[in-house]
Amino acid sequence: MTNLTVAQLLKSQPLEDVEIKGWVRTFRAKRFVALNDGSTLNNIQCVVDFENTDEDTLKRITTGAAVSIKGELIESQGKGQSVEIVVSKLKILGDSDPETYPIQPKKHSFEFLRENAHLRTRTNTFSAVMRLRSSLSFAIHKYFNENGFNYMHTPIITASDAEGAGETFRVSTLDQKNPPLNDDGSVNHNEDFFGKETNLTVSGQLEAETFAMSLGKVYTFGPTFRAENSNTSRHLSEFWMIEPEVAFMDLAGNMDLAEDFMKSVIAYVLEHNKEDIAFLDKRLLDEEKTKPQAERSELSLTEKLTFVTENNFKRVSYTEAIDILRNSKPNKKKKFNYIIEEWGADLQSEHERFLVEKHFKCPVILFDYPADIKAFYMRLNEDEKTVRAMDILFPGIGEIVGGSQREERLDVLKEKMAALNIPEEELWWYLDLRKYGTAVHSGFGLGFERLVMFVTGMTNIRDVIPYPRTPQNAEF
Repeated sequence: MTNLTVAQLLKSQPLEDVEIKGWVRTFRAKRFVALNDGSTLNNIQCVVDFENTDEDTLKRITTGAAVSIKGELIESQGKGQSVEIVVSKLKILGDSDPETYPIQPKKHSFEFLRENAHLRTRTNTFSAVMRLRSSLSFAIHKYFNENGFNYMHTPIITASDAEGAGETFRVSTLDQKNPPLNDDGSVNHNEDFFGKETNLTVSGQLEAETFAMSLGKVYTFGPTFRAENSNTSRHLSEFWMIEPEVAFMDLAGNMDLAEDFMKSVIAYVLEHNKEDIAFLDKRLLDEEKTKPQAERSELSLTEKLTFVTENNFKRVSYTEAIDILRNSKPNKKKKFNYIIEEWGADLQSEHERFLVEKHFKCPVILFDYPADIKAFYMRLNEDEKTVRAMDILFPGIGEIVGGSQREERLDVLKEKMAALNIPEEELWWYLDLRKYGTAVHSGFGLGFERLVMFVTGMTNIRDVIPYPRTPQNAEF
């Protein structure tokens, strides 16, 4: 008896004895079961001899039911599939009530499927998205492993706010109704579990820097949390970040690494997930047809992915980009929602996409941003106005990677922290790196869900993570 997956059986030659377990997608004419086990988008057709099958069993073959099927794999007699199974034995493993089962064989809205996120991977779209998410995860670990990086688990509970934005989830065991108070009425965190105020991490970067300054090349890939009350299609309260940090690497090396990394992981899924990408490509094409012509993407999903893998990324300074944008037609004709008027402006997605899709027609790396719009840990340039930051811009999405050469000079870092009212005692260990064997080092951060959105063509970030955490929503 050969026990294979649906994906394996669909590529097999005829076999006398096979067994397959899966979930019924459809059952028609009391004869044809379309069976899927999650290994592929495609179902395998199983032909039931209904005249010699118990009527009660036939009634239980409903959409969503789990079944075990034994039989012979033969060349298909009908159209649409190369092989099919002639069923010799069928067993119901788990019933599915057709009156209440939410995922019926029809088109469902994404909003409805979010409300049934525990079952949405039984649809083709979400099974394809989650298989791609899994492949991308593997490709990321594979890339870093093959390039000599050490994988590091940074703390999820921390006393620091790496981004300095203050949008953190607090972690406490104090009685919410009656917390211990100081004389001035503030909460006394000395009596809390950790003896100080703590929160869920917004980034593992600072801790990763400490390991890079001893292990040389490290990366993190873990959950991060932002308490930003932003209910948009691009924001999550819980998401995953990839953050490599490398000792003795400057900004140019950082850009080289980020470009090679992005090309490598996207090339991996183009090779290994062709079926899922082709399906999502068609889905996106159908969706684009419903939009006004002006809003449609010029590139298909596959074209967007090969656009990244087959083009060298153009490296452009922030200053040059501002000049290009200021003199561009959409800016002069006030077509941008945010008009670029002066140096120092924070670029919006529309500006980033213009540079990639219209002006350079290739992925773009912007570097040397104004210090005022970037984080305290970024290396100050000699002009003392800009920092050695870099962002990678992709078609259809804008910024996807953000990184920098880190500030390795103790005196400069202290000055920057003082200017931003970041207490030295909070980050004494981070400052120690600059006291004991300091050196040039760099790194970047990639929001994993942003990458999954890009690779799948999904337009809402809630549809590329198994169970989205957003304001007012922590279901499942």
